[in-house]
Amino acid sequence: MTLPGVLLLDAAGPEAGALVTAVAARGHQVHAATTAVAYEGYGPELKDLLTGHIVTDFTRPDRALDELAAYARRCGVGAVLTVNEYLTELAAHLCAELGVPGNDQGRARAARDKAFMAEAFAAAGVSAPYTVLVRDEEGLRAVLADPRVGFPCVIKPADGAGSADVRVVSGPAGAAAAVDAARAVAGRYASGGDPRVLVQAYAAGTEYSVESFTQGGTTTHLAVTRKHVTGGANRVETGHSLPVHLPPAVKAAVYRETEAAIRAAGIQHSASHTEVMVGRDGRCAVIEIGARLAAGQIGLLIQHALGVDVWAALLDIALGRPAALTPTARGYATVRFVTSPRAGRLTSLSGLPTVGAGVPFVRRRAAIGGLVHEPAANGHRLGSFVVTGPDAAEVEERADALLRQIRIHVEPHPNGPGQVSPASTSAIAP
Repeated sequence: MTLPGVLLLDAAGPEAGALVTAVAARGHQVHAATTAVAYEGYGPELKDLLTGHIVTDFTRPDRALDELAAYARRCGVGAVLTVNEYLTELAAHLCAELGVPGNDQGRARAARDKAFMAEAFAAAGVSAPYTVLVRDEEGLRAVLADPRVGFPCVIKPADGAGSADVRVVSGPAGAAAAVDAARAVAGRYASGGDPRVLVQAYAAGTEYSVESFTQGGTTTHLAVTRKHVTGGANRVETGHSLPVHLPPAVKAAVYRETEAAIRAAGIQHSASHTEVMVGRDGRCAVIEIGARLAAGQIGLLIQHALGVDVWAALLDIALGRPAALTPTARGYATVRFVTSPRAGRLTSLSGLPTVGAGVPFVRRRAAIGGLVHEPAANGHRLGSFVVTGPDAAEVEERADALLRQIRIHVEPHPNGPGQVSPASTSAIAP
């Protein structure tokens, strides 16, 4: 019997690569929808796993939809997947066009465009910070005077991702610069910046994410993840740890609000990644949701800590088959992201751990001689590594010890960001 083919929208990155490997290992032909530039960056191992690919223009989604639907029908595709946040809305429309399991195309934009997300949350009664869409200076002045916002507040792009130019503003003086930075952010498939900016009331508390799978409207929560983030104006993730065991009442509140957000975003047949803030009083506020598997090696953490094959689960849900989501292990896993303490040119990076017992994954992203930045977006990471084990405290201690061993040397670059004195430091983020 010929198995149905699988079309993956964008196969770049470690999560997509792991998904391609898992799907191909199960005997399915894997096809990639990509851009010409992105395909050139695919490594030889990834290209060897692909049965075929189609080059399209994701900046023109209507045209891309027609092209991908025709390709899928021609190649016998029976499942559509993506781990690229920018393509989750297109994936929902393509699934509907092909008649295969997918998310609600009428609400899919709410899981991608943060302005639509805020509207969907408000309409569905999801507990979320008060959010206002700002288009001009007059609107900014009005919202900053609104007592429902106050200071500090969060200013972020409506179409952004990866924490790019999300800023916590402590007063009016920094708001204009934060808005300008947010407007300059261009989505991965956009030709320019977006004039729409969101101003959001600041939610104080502890930040977590919830990793869930929904199939036929029934949601299974696999784990609550603790998020390590930088302080200051930019709040960029520096690590993830799971599973977190919350008090029963807090856990119930987190799951209740997460499920409300999943419904509001029309997530019916996919993974989801929901970012939440839990206050000191145990109340939960939903910050954002993505209709995809979490990035940042969270899928790998789930596999090692809980024994759930997230890649097989994604495939089964996309094919309409029951997914195996029951944990088979009771471990713990954490990832640390290596970041630069300053901007400039990277001259050396040493001390990264090697793959071995309790360290199943190490990735180096930065090239010696390249420009690096202080962490203002997830894309500024220099590398990462995962530590696993049976005891949470021991895993965290080992991860921190390994992070302290990493040495980064950055020199100023005359044409690059930040004129700083050369320095050599550990990799601990500021």
